[in-house]
Amino acid sequence: MRRVRLQRDLPVPMPDGVTLLADHYAPAGGERAPVVLMRSPYGRRGLFGWVYGRGFARQGFHVVIQSCRGGFGSGGLLDPLGDEHEDGLATVAWLREQPWYGGSFAMFGPSYLGYTQWAVAPYAGSELKAMALQITASQFRDAAYVGGAFALESALSWTTLTDGMSRRFGGSTSVLTAPRLTRRAVLSGRPVAELDLVSAGRPLPFYRDLLTHHADPAVPYWDKRDFSARVGEVEAAVTMLGGWYDVFLPWQLKDYAALRAAGKRPYLTIGPWYHIDTRHGRPTMTEASAWFRAHLLGDRSLLRPDPVRIYVTGAGEWRDHPDWPVPGMREQRWHLQHGAGLGVEGPLEAEPDRFRYHPSHPTPSIGGPVLLGDSRPRDQRRLEQRRDVLVYSSAALESDVEMIGPVRAELFVRSSAPSTDVVVRVCDVHPDGRSMNVCEGVRRLHGARADGSPDGVHRVEVDLWPMAHRFSRGHRIRVHVAAGAYPTIARNHGTGDLLGAGGTMAPADVEVFHSPDHPSAVVLPLCAPHA
Repeated sequence: MRRVRLQRDLPVPMPDGVTLLADHYAPAGGERAPVVLMRSPYGRRGLFGWVYGRGFARQGFHVVIQSCRGGFGSGGLLDPLGDEHEDGLATVAWLREQPWYGGSFAMFGPSYLGYTQWAVAPYAGSELKAMALQITASQFRDAAYVGGAFALESALSWTTLTDGMSRRFGGSTSVLTAPRLTRRAVLSGRPVAELDLVSAGRPLPFYRDLLTHHADPAVPYWDKRDFSARVGEVEAAVTMLGGWYDVFLPWQLKDYAALRAAGKRPYLTIGPWYHIDTRHGRPTMTEASAWFRAHLLGDRSLLRPDPVRIYVTGAGEWRDHPDWPVPGMREQRWHLQHGAGLGVEGPLEAEPDRFRYHPSHPTPSIGGPVLLGDSRPRDQRRLEQRRDVLVYSSAALESDVEMIGPVRAELFVRSSAPSTDVVVRVCDVHPDGRSMNVCEGVRRLHGARADGSPDGVHRVEVDLWPMAHRFSRGHRIRVHVAAGAYPTIARNHGTGDLLGAGGTMAPADVEVFHSPDHPSAVVLPLCAPHA
């Protein structure tokens, strides 16, 4: 194993006069070699430095770990997502001037560190040879507004986290305190626009920006913060790692699809992980090391033959495939049925099911993807007892059924309120009665009283998280339909007022139709049984 030399606090000048700090890990001898660049808002030392800085340097790479603007000694103020393009390209220009730069580089990192890669990758030129991205995406807008509904818990916990890290003695303890402070805030009863005052004790600019600049891609605020349109132009070889319960997975898979549409051959690994799950640390390092050796050093001996590797939950098995979605997958419609049934047969004529959603007592969430929490599946039986949750269950399965691919719902809904959220969840019901969530999604429905249809019934499409799951023989497939998942998403006041406004709340009387004219269904990705 090679020895490592460390240079701390190297100044990296930005065009506007701000100086960012970086640590440089180099193999002993300091010879010219390829570089691995990491740009982080979470500091340069601790886990990042020890595992990744020293780890990659011991393999013969120079490693530069830089603190993003406004944190851990770097100058300026952190404007989340806003400066990473310009600062990243300036850092690449500085890198090329270093005497130890070997003429090529790679980029590495999870979450925000992955976003900083996408911010420069389409513009970095041919010297950027490889990228290793984990639990991340080329834009965070859609994860902040899932289906048009504000992802309250994730947005508030991240802004509380970064605020805590910016304070003296905040550091890594903020990872532990931010979820607790967020939970206290969302249970406080304060309007959503004031929750940062509870969690952080002061206004948090980025949190308030998210409230102000809604999910519409045309809003100018997002122009310099969304790099999804340029993903297909990236020349570097890309490997991605994600988790079935990660908040960014749907948009990470869109980035994968964009690369495939451009004729590229990215690698993709999806495991049974959530965002801050420590279990994906080892495969992250293993796969990135193999990728960098292949594309920076020409050693392809550690690459697997098939580019896609997924973990099938319920089966407990890893599978390798040539692509995503996996070949052979076909869509299968599971219709909501009269009497709380669920089946592949078309629905019979029946009256709609009804429930009332009270925004003053919002339907809670139990589990589901959040940024700083444990998002592993949880038993949903307590939630299923609520009167504001409709539950549809299949008969016990006569054989194993494997569903691997995208998931969506097509529902016919009518609401008494001007604005209503439609939440759909798929669960695996075990023979002992446990109802474990597999995936979910939400769509915010506007103009619920006047959509142009004579009866006011909306056809609502809801994109759920994708799945790779085996529903075993004797289990049942279950679907929830609700109008809230608090605090994963902010409560919908029902009035159609701007996000963040307090004041009046309007209960919603919601009807869900399941008839030949209105065949509500969840569309699941059926795969042939694995041999």
